[in-house]
Formats: sequence, C-alpha cells, structure tokens
Amino acid sequence: MRAALAKMTDCSGAGGATLEHVSWKVLLSPPEMSPVERAFLVDAFDSGWIAPAGPDLDAFERELAEFTGAAAVAGLSSGTAALHLALLAVGVQPGDEVLMSDLTFAASAFAACYVGATPVFIDADPLTWHLDPCVLEAEMEERAAAGRLPAAVVAVDLYGSVCDGTRIASICRRHGVPLVEDAAEALGARRDGISAGRFGTVGVLSFNGNKIVTTGGGGALLSDDAEVVARARHLATQARRPVPWYEHDEVGFNYRLGNLNAAVGRGQLATLPARMEQRLAVRSAYQQCFDGVEGIRFQHTPAGCSPNGWLTTVEIDGPVFGASPTDVLDALRAEGIEARHGFQPMPLQPVFAGSVPVTADDGSVAAHHFHAAVSLPSSGRLTSDEVRWIADTVLSARG
Repeated sequence: MRAALAKMTDCSGAGGATLEHVSWKVLLSPPEMSPVERAFLVDAFDSGWIAPAGPDLDAFERELAEFTGAAAVAGLSSGTAALHLALLAVGVQPGDEVLMSDLTFAASAFAACYVGATPVFIDADPLTWHLDPCVLEAEMEERAAAGRLPAAVVAVDLYGSVCDGTRIASICRRHGVPLVEDAAEALGARRDGISAGRFGTVGVLSFNGNKIVTTGGGGALLSDDAEVVARARHLATQARRPVPWYEHDEVGFNYRLGNLNAAVGRGQLATLPARMEQRLAVRSAYQQCFDGVEGIRFQHTPAGCSPNGWLTTVEIDGPVFGASPTDVLDALRAEGIEARHGFQPMPLQPVFAGSVPVTADDGSVAAHHFHAAVSLPSSGRLTSDEVRWIADTVLSARG
C-alpha cells in the first residue's frame, strides 16, 4: 500500500469539486490480501471452475452461513444485486412504498426503484447515524392508522457498525412488514449477540473492492428461510429451469457470483477476524490521537454492539474544532491521503430531488452528518506512525 501511488478519479472532492488523476499515498479502504487468498484463488483456477458455478462458490455459501448463523446464503455478483433480489423475495411490487435509511449508499434506494417501488427516507439517529427507530416507529404508527403501511423496511448498517436491529425488527413484526437488513458494510459485526444481516427477513452483504471482505466485486443474500434463498438463487441464474435445454419460467437475472471470486472470498472470510482486530486497533489509535480535542466526535457504539472497524468516520464541528470538514479534506488530500465526506443523504441526491425525509423535527440528522463527517483511512495495515501522521494532518487544518 505504501510502496505504490494509486491514481484514480475522485468525483467527491472538497467543496463538491471534481478532482481528476489524484495520486494517493494512503488509500481510504484498500483491499487487504494475503497468501491465504492467493492459495484459494490458484487452487480454484487450476481446478478449471471459472464460471459462476463451482465448488468454491458452494463452499463460500456454506462458510458464510456458518459464520453468520444464517440458514442459507446465495452468493451474488454484487450487493446491489442482493438488494434487488431481497426486495423481490419479500414481495415488493410496482407502486409500493419502501421505508429506508436516508443515510446510505444509493444502491439501497436504487433497488426499490428497480422493482417499481418508491423509496421513503427515514432520518438517522444523531449518535449512531443508523436509521432512527423512534422516527421509524412514529411513521409506521401513522401509516397503520391511515391504512398505508409500506411493503418493506430497509435498515442499513453504517460504517461497519450495526443498527438497532432488535428494536427495528420488533416494530416491523408488530405491523406485519418485512425487514431487509442492508449489512453491506458490516460482515463480522454483531449486536445483541446476533451477526449483522440476521435481524431481518432477508440480509444483504457486499464484497466490493473496498469492503472488509472483498471478492473483487460481489455480494450475498442470507436468510433463515431457505426457500427465500433458493428463490433468489433461481432468479439470479436467469430463472433457468433444471432441464437439459434452455428453459425459463419467469424473467431472471445474471446475478451469480463467479467461482474464482468466491475462492478469494473464502480466503478473506478465513482471515476476517484478524483483519477486524487490526482495523479496530486503527480506530482506537485515532481516538487516542484526538483524545481531548474539542470538535471531533466518533460514531457512537451502543452497548451490546461489536463493530467490524470497516471505516473510521468522525463528525467535525467546524467552529469548535477550528476548521471545517472541507478544510480537513483539503489538508489530507494535499498530503496524498485519501479521505471523503460521509454519505450524502438520499433526499439530497439529484436523482431523488424533491423527496422529503421523515424526521423527528424540522432538522435532518442525515444532512448534518453529511456536512460534518469525514471518513479517514482505515486499513488495518496502517502503522502507528502513519495514523499519527494522518491525525496530525487533520489537526494542521486548524492553521
């Protein structure tokens, strides 16, 4: 990571500017590979199983099920594909509404659009930045009274932490509404003794290149209902029937994970506990560096929650800290350190212009978070000297 400079196009530059061909000395969340992953990949390659089927895909699904405690898992081509199939699996149809976290990556909302539904955005908790159960509960009660309950709720696990799945699932069960847990960023994290992705009717994982477990691109759908997973797997293989010719009983999708990708995922899953420990150590080092510094606040970890450490993100109170989040990003980028704003809430995205989030009052927690948050480099391979350098660069933005 430190030996090579990464060149990339960044469209989330400071102040909304576009920065092209930026050379990074330190990346935000690079993939972390080892000889373990390489051995799995070489064995899979040598086996001749190159297609989106094969023994490593089958094994990866079994190992994910064992790791999370889910009854069944389907390996898919992306987390977005998993979200799409999850909404189909719980019965969302054109014209329906889906309540979801407004502080998330756009794929959560796009999946609702894919099935012809309308996403309705629920504001975030001010401390954890997850979907606020209080706001959700009030909205569900109001909708129940009016006879317009949503077809589903999508709760998102943010930055490697876990939403209040126990309470959110209870709210959904009370109203007979299925819960989809978007745990794309949270594999390995737990809350109330339950693995991320296990609180809903269906859970979703992502293995994108920047995630704590990557297959180079991929995702998974998990559920305690094996029939739900079997249907998702059927749709993901073009809805092809098991006959010796091409026959399809409904419109399907090309969403299966490749066997080579699954082989990399098997190695990543085997080394995940050590990688989590390393990333959590990096977060702890940042906390020590910023100890006593006013105007910097970390994501709150509730009692009973064990994050995976995927992405260390802080909120910066500009007037108190002495520099704005944009000033901090400028200082980091000037040193070749990749960092970025927190997630832009869905109602602020041009594609969802005109949508109004459901909030506890007139203010939007998610909008405040977007303007205040900075995600810092979080690789478990950062040295203590590098973390100190990054932290000193953040502090230098104060002038």
